[in-house]
Amino acid sequence: MTSDELLTPKQVEAEYGFHARTLAQWRWMDLGPEYIKQSPGRGGRIKYRRSAIEAWLDALTVKTGGQRAA
Repeated sequence: MTSDELLTPKQVEAEYGFHARTLAQWRWMDLGPEYIKQSPGRGGRIKYRRSAIEAWLDALTVKTGGQRAA
């Protein structure tokens, strides 16, 4: 497995536990991990780089005492 493996929303859901609908809502709200839209329009296929998900999670990680992890 490489760090830049492309994952579908369903694969992200299976591996990280974020429901595909939640990911869609985060995209609409401009939140969540960075994503790739492979084709234009509402029905465009969405993929997530594994490294982008990991970086997003790292940025959200809070150390004990309320400080963000480096």
